[in-house]
Amino acid sequence: MAVLDQLTSQQAIDLENKYGAHNYHPLPVVLSRGEGVHVWDVEGKQYYDFLSAYSAVNQGHCHPKIVNAMTKQAQTLSLTSRAFYNDMLGKYEKYASEYFNFDKLLPMNTGAEAVETALKICRRWAYEEKGIEENDAQIIVCENNFHGRTTTIISFSNDAVARKNFGPYTQGFIKIEYDNLAALQNTLEKNDNIAGFLVEPIQGEAGVYVPSEGYLKAAKALCEKHNVLFIADEVQTGIARTGRLLATCGNCSCADKSCSGTPDVKPDILILGKAMSGGAYPVSAVLANDPIMNVITPGSHGSTFGGNPIAAAVAMAALDVVKEEELAENAYQLGELFREEMNKYIENSNIVNLVRGKGLLNAIVINDDEESETAWNICMRLRDNGLLAKPTHGNIIRFAPPLVMTKEQLLDCVSIIIKTLQEFEN
Repeated sequence: MAVLDQLTSQQAIDLENKYGAHNYHPLPVVLSRGEGVHVWDVEGKQYYDFLSAYSAVNQGHCHPKIVNAMTKQAQTLSLTSRAFYNDMLGKYEKYASEYFNFDKLLPMNTGAEAVETALKICRRWAYEEKGIEENDAQIIVCENNFHGRTTTIISFSNDAVARKNFGPYTQGFIKIEYDNLAALQNTLEKNDNIAGFLVEPIQGEAGVYVPSEGYLKAAKALCEKHNVLFIADEVQTGIARTGRLLATCGNCSCADKSCSGTPDVKPDILILGKAMSGGAYPVSAVLANDPIMNVITPGSHGSTFGGNPIAAAVAMAALDVVKEEELAENAYQLGELFREEMNKYIENSNIVNLVRGKGLLNAIVINDDEESETAWNICMRLRDNGLLAKPTHGNIIRFAPPLVMTKEQLLDCVSIIIKTLQEFEN
């Protein structure tokens, strides 16, 4: 078979199964093209993308402004490593630092790399600025977290599939219940060696769990009281996904014209990825102010590809699109509409228990246990009906379409979802 031969779906799946490591269990659909909110398989069937590459494609597939920025820069200079300066990185660092209101940015490539970077910054700050004895620093994390699958990160995960047979595990982490201020306060009060609190503003992989009103603000206040860094992992929730630029912005939305623009919660360290590039290129970043970021010195951290010229150009274009097309406002309004329409159906449904989420990061909980295949079977039928989504944690289906979706498209998708769910009602 020649490399450029057109494959059937089954041929593509067979190739992956034979020559690729089996570290994913994809829905059996083979995509070959994307534009806006739609993707097409190799046979030419069109689908609504209701996952957006786990919120990486917030700006829609193949957004022309992002693609043009990538193409133009690729034809000029792609990589220098950090052994030399390049003429794009400084522009990007200034642009993104001002965009998110921080002093400095440390560029990386993937979300997991950015999380690892934040952990290193936090530990070094604890030893050099807070005065914790070296190797004694502890970082608080939450149960059911998802921050990636590197060796360090799985050490504080309670996902058995991600952890089993990958030990020995990295020490230095304390797990507490998510959305439990008493647990956070108790841990902070009992331990003088706490360096940071790493938290997802919404636990996406765990099933789109939205914390209680005021939880993040109160958690940040507790961290400030105990001189502990509040680290927000917004790899999935950031860049307009939840109806605001960042999920840590609080209860206002970008659709609220009276909003002052001052967030309720400003993280000490902000972790971003995924939609930083609109899904066009691996781009992630850690942002912090000088008193924290200045603990990083030459040789203490790095990445050959981190901050490369293509990444810088793509990220600036992707962030431009978010503002120019008012994607946070659109996500807020369409998210409200989606949950309203789904709740109307759920009132008389036997198959769906509830819908939850913020903006266009939502999930429905199927009335079955986590070990059942009901949610998977529903996603297979959604695929047949022209919409792509995927279960998480067995009985939960996550819905996260590109933020460029229109009201008419969203209502069309709601119709597809309801039609599909009706086929599974008792």
